[in-house]
Amino acid sequence: MKGGTFRNTQWDPTLLSSQIVSMQFCVYFTLGLLVFVANKLSGDNYSLDHLFEYHEIHIYDMGGRLVICAFVLNAFIASLALWCIVRRAKLCLDFSCTFHVLHLLICWWYNRSFPANASWWLLNVITGTIMCIGGEFLCLQTEMKEIPVGYAALNQKSDV
Repeated sequence: MKGGTFRNTQWDPTLLSSQIVSMQFCVYFTLGLLVFVANKLSGDNYSLDHLFEYHEIHIYDMGGRLVICAFVLNAFIASLALWCIVRRAKLCLDFSCTFHVLHLLICWWYNRSFPANASWWLLNVITGTIMCIGGEFLCLQTEMKEIPVGYAALNQKSDV
């Protein structure tokens, strides 16, 4: 790290790995809860198929529509997770893409075939976009807060 820079720019693999694991846990935990609620509302049996089976993403019945709503709502919650865990607007795209690429790999493994359902791809593009833009917005709000400067700032504690 060079002297006089604002942020530490060194590559920290431990921090990066722990942030990726934390994001995966938080997003899948909340998604699991939301899909559980969606299944209870629609009267479906809860299973991992609703999280990873790409054929479950459809609009043909109430259960499929509620699962889609759970994924979209979870994208907004994932934006909050980006804000709390990553806290950097310029890293939100990286973490959003990392989550969705890992989700693609898990779905590919779970189904034993590559997801070929257009609605699955559309849903993941939409949720990835919501997650990234929402996270960037929240992180930018924090990053753009005024930093107190001057005599009055010397007498106050700052939460920077």
